[in-house]
Amino acid sequence: VQLQAFGGGLVQSGGSLRLSCIADGFNLGDYAIGWFRQAPGKEREGVSYISAANSIIYYADSVKGRFTISRDNVKNVVYLQMTSLKPEDTAVYYCAADIATTKLKSGATPIYRGQGTQVTVSS
Repeated sequence: VQLQAFGGGLVQSGGSLRLSCIADGFNLGDYAIGWFRQAPGKEREGVSYISAANSIIYYADSVKGRFTISRDNVKNVVYLQMTSLKPEDTAVYYCAADIATTKLKSGATPIYRGQGTQVTVSS
């Protein structure tokens, strides 16, 4: 059972990246998924969450209007489309899965947490 984030890289300010959260061994469609990021010296930030039924979607104020979370249950992937990237978006991004978005937001250890992917935005 494994969860991993892919798609990070180096991009200029104003650019775009799409991150993918891929599960191996379980069905992402059964879980709420959260994207988190952590920059050096900063606390972890919950960037976006989506419920299992896609009925609840949340974005942090810092990314609202620029990032979009979505899922493809056929491919067993959850995406984070990031546009209009800023240098302050630079961080390691990772995804996590749990039974509900409230649990993901609470800060408790999620059922599954994937390895992160580095996003670097140059000015």
